[in-house]
Amino acid sequence: MPTLVNVHDAKTRFSQLLEQAHSGQEIILAKAGKPYARMVPLAADAGKRQPGRLVGRVDDAFFDPLPETELNAWHS
Repeated sequence: MPTLVNVHDAKTRFSQLLEQAHSGQEIILAKAGKPYARMVPLAADAGKRQPGRLVGRVDDAFFDPLPETELNAWHS
């Protein structure tokens, strides 16, 4: 359950709220009692991309032109 904190309180407790968000708790910042922004921990680093790791997993049909109906769906 997220914690709702008014901006004024958040200014005085910022370090504490930052630690709570870092530990996984969602903090909702409110302005005049209305939700305004959200503090959440950053997502874990997914690691570096590895070019070529899918070699042999995509066959030649992947590179065939799309049918006209499919292309039209992208442009509408």
